[in-house]
Amino acid sequence: MATSRLLESPQFKTCRSPLKNAQPASAYILSIVSLLGHYAASESAPSNQIGILDKSTLRRIGNLSGHEVATTSLKAVDNIIGIAGRTLMSSGKDGSVKIWDPRSNSHSIKMTNLGASRSLLCCDVSPDGLTVAAGTDMQGEDALIFYWDPRQPAAPLRTHGSTHSDDITTVSFAPQESGMPRNTLLSASTDGLICTSNADQADEDEAVLFVGNWGASVSQAGWNDASSGPKIWAASDMETFSTWTHELDLCQSLDIRSPVLHGKHTWVTDYLITCASNPNTPGSLGVFVGSNEGDVALLSNADLSVSDATWCLHNVWSAGHVGVVRSLLWDHESNVLVTGGEDAKINVWPTLSPEHQLDEESMDVDSTTSRKRSRDRDEEQEGKRARR
Repeated sequence: MATSRLLESPQFKTCRSPLKNAQPASAYILSIVSLLGHYAASESAPSNQIGILDKSTLRRIGNLSGHEVATTSLKAVDNIIGIAGRTLMSSGKDGSVKIWDPRSNSHSIKMTNLGASRSLLCCDVSPDGLTVAAGTDMQGEDALIFYWDPRQPAAPLRTHGSTHSDDITTVSFAPQESGMPRNTLLSASTDGLICTSNADQADEDEAVLFVGNWGASVSQAGWNDASSGPKIWAASDMETFSTWTHELDLCQSLDIRSPVLHGKHTWVTDYLITCASNPNTPGSLGVFVGSNEGDVALLSNADLSVSDATWCLHNVWSAGHVGVVRSLLWDHESNVLVTGGEDAKINVWPTLSPEHQLDEESMDVDSTTSRKRSRDRDEEQEGKRARR
């Protein structure tokens, strides 16, 4: 496992005050997505609801019932079977994928597998809006990928049952601009495998395109929009991070907690939150990490194809959460960062990216409080692990 250095960006910024915040629930905020004029946030048990929040005030203006037992994934969908405007899609442990109509506070489409319901852990829709994929948990000896035509939601068009041998944690269609073949599906699992498949191929033996074996339980994976270099990133339950070519050759694998910074400013990572592409810098992958105290940082790596490449610390958002940050949305349209945590809070932050500098009054990089938080964090780091 590679180790890497962490350096401070010349444009490093710290923000210690959210632009706005709210506590819309008494449950963990598991995921946040952006709709037109609203945010949607899925909540953990006992609520299991999906809250609809006004973007300008974070006031809760609606509730969706979510899924029985748990809502496992939440997606903002720009195109699905001709529905106008951005809509909301979710999967749940009740065995369904739902397309929601926030205006009526109910679902407009519900995709199921009648007669053989099983927990769904993830879902996504193809760029053309005509194929929905969802991954199941492990039952018996099978973990399945279901494919639906959302115009025929009562049962899947086809099922692939041998791609993975344990819980399927991620399914993600390649974006149109990725250069991948049409309807290429990325899937990952706790079996340690990362796979790409042709979602239009009924024969599973023919459908699987490439397979990578990381040997670690994969919790997240996604596409990188780089024109060259690694196309795929993945994160494990053990806080390791990896990048892969489109043919799933391993490029980089490291413990994301190993790049640490000590100096004028201090940053020590406890866990990976998620990754997101930076629209201001095409091909640049932003790696968002957190501390157990509730701080969030943005890291990047100039060469994701090299195992020991140096990492860069760009921004730190601190003093907004108490405890682990569970969800993060980089809202490019509003140029803000939205975070949700185990403290049931949602915070909206300035992005602080170099392209959008803040004035000095908005930043408090060298305050006494900030330095004290850094020293306290240093003293508590020994033996710490993210509590997720």
